[in-house]
Amino acid sequence: MARRPAKSGVLISAFALGVVAAPAAMAQEVTQAGDSRSEELDVKVTFEGGLNAVAEENLFWNLAEIFAPTADFNSDTQWLEAYIKPGIVIESHVSSSATVYAGGSFVASMTTGQDGLGQSNNNRLTSEEAYIGLRIGSRETGELDLSIGAQTLKLGTGMQIANGASNGFERGAVKLGPRKAWERTAIAKFSLDGLTARAFYLDPNELASNDTGTEIVGGDLRYDWDGDFIGATYVNLIESGAPYPQAAPGGFGPPAFLNGGRDGLNSLSFYGRVHPLKGAVPGLYVALDGAYQWNERIDLDAWAGRIQLGHAWNNKPWRPEVFYTYQTFSGDDPNTTKLERFDPLNYEGSPASWATGSKSALVFINSNVQSHQLTFKMMPSPRDFVTLRTAHIRVNELRSPIQFGQATRLDLTDDLGSVVAGVTDPHLSDDVFIEYTRVLTPNIFLTGGFSVSVPGDGIRIAAGGSAPAWTGGFVNIVVNY
Repeated sequence: MARRPAKSGVLISAFALGVVAAPAAMAQEVTQAGDSRSEELDVKVTFEGGLNAVAEENLFWNLAEIFAPTADFNSDTQWLEAYIKPGIVIESHVSSSATVYAGGSFVASMTTGQDGLGQSNNNRLTSEEAYIGLRIGSRETGELDLSIGAQTLKLGTGMQIANGASNGFERGAVKLGPRKAWERTAIAKFSLDGLTARAFYLDPNELASNDTGTEIVGGDLRYDWDGDFIGATYVNLIESGAPYPQAAPGGFGPPAFLNGGRDGLNSLSFYGRVHPLKGAVPGLYVALDGAYQWNERIDLDAWAGRIQLGHAWNNKPWRPEVFYTYQTFSGDDPNTTKLERFDPLNYEGSPASWATGSKSALVFINSNVQSHQLTFKMMPSPRDFVTLRTAHIRVNELRSPIQFGQATRLDLTDDLGSVVAGVTDPHLSDDVFIEYTRVLTPNIFLTGGFSVSVPGDGIRIAAGGSAPAWTGGFVNIVVNY
């Protein structure tokens, strides 16, 4: 922490100043909205910020000390991370049916101490959003929305297209993950009543140290009604240098790596969420996602799916909710010449979305894994939220690569590849995560959490017969105006 006290102090001070100054900026915006000119020009100043204190013990089940004792990786560590993200959104109503809009923002982030990926004292200031667009018409009669630039885009439930930017490593703030906007986009959206159709070009905002040159084109069709929705997405990776791992024949030996394996990938997915018994059991819901991927150039044939079944009692005290999730992602079968490894692309990897487990999600991306997850939620008061998540995680293909892909990676030691290239028992881990959030104001949130990951036989056998439980906790404050 002594290596960069000045930069860290500046960012923390800026975060505190933003918390104080943002309400004043919003008040100024409200004042301007009362001006008669607001019918032609709307200006909105935005601000996000976060401050997060994290402690971890037996990181990655202490595997670094077993497989690479000379790597100097600290399996017990604490760190502080923070970010601020000021921005502006401008809309000009050039006519009753046409609006020109633009937006921009930047992110300043930092990590003090050594984080969970072995990175220390990183600070970065980067641009985030910088876009311009045109909306014509109305949703009732048909609205066309054309936009270009750096902006966010999430399709469906975030299974493959959600997080357009990489965080952590040289950018810091690995847990808060403040960057989400794609570096370059061109998006055409048409909306009519509940129907939304999109065509898009996307270029992810990748780390300079891990830029794969990926470019994506595709389309999405979605229909919403009465709180339910269904949709489908097609994407094609027109260019990418990202390599793919492939299991050794029979699963014996190190995996092969196909340079540029992602290039030319096709993916077709569907998603939906419905309340099937709205009259009799209004709180019951079912969600379903699925995807199929293919690439004839490398003989790839992969799939993934998720089902959720839940119930929310919104008319009961504490508004309890419970839901079960099963999700699975194909792995490469070492007994075939075909490649069956599913590529999760730029998925939304938060515990509330597509993470496979809580802590285990830092190790296993959504490829060659499956999990059974049970989640309980309750609201003791309108300002207090408690969530308990449990996960049982297994591998789909033994002796086949598990961890490799996108910007999710483990750079702590090359020797860990002997573990993540495959396991000989399907049980990977069991995770428990409890989280509490207090709404301090409508724009400021305080959250604390504790999680533990108990290694399964697959990890224990790979570690020589035993491995400790991985525990950790955090406390953060997040501001969003």
